[in-house]
Amino acid sequence: METTNEILIVDLEATCWENDRIPVGQKVDIIEIGICELNLTTKIISKKQSIYVIPERSEINSFCTKLTGITPQLIEEQGIYFDEACEKIQDEYQSASLTWAGFGNFDKEQIFEQCDWLGIEIPFSYDYLNVMEEFRSHFKLQKMIGLKRALEYLKMDFEGNHHSGADDAYNTAKIVRTLLG
Repeated sequence: METTNEILIVDLEATCWENDRIPVGQKVDIIEIGICELNLTTKIISKKQSIYVIPERSEINSFCTKLTGITPQLIEEQGIYFDEACEKIQDEYQSASLTWAGFGNFDKEQIFEQCDWLGIEIPFSYDYLNVMEEFRSHFKLQKMIGLKRALEYLKMDFEGNHHSGADDAYNTAKIVRTLLG
């Protein structure tokens, strides 16, 4: 972080199933990359967007739609392939040179796994900040807490819809801004 003035905040939504019962022959696929940028000097959060991704190894079911609000029709109309989404992020955010953050390790692990599966370059640097762990450590909490509870702890309102990648990324950025002072 000491070499750049911006940090990228990422939140993924992925295909999901009730009770985490992944059907035979399917794998978890990223279906939305929510992303925004936090300027460490001005503390301004900007460039918030949702990049919808076409799942290549699974299908969006009604449980997943109910949780995320993402429908197969939305993906059909606005979705791009994951490799295209990675290129878009690199082009628009110069992501390879910036620290990036997510609330927990799922986002990092899923990006790495999906890039590995496709045999493509990871669009981000290896400088990743696990905001959930930083939050727990900063406030000396015994247990990890979720995004909404972290905001409540800070007496902040959740803005937007939970499980919308862009909104979750934005709310995570608000926490990062507070942690970094």
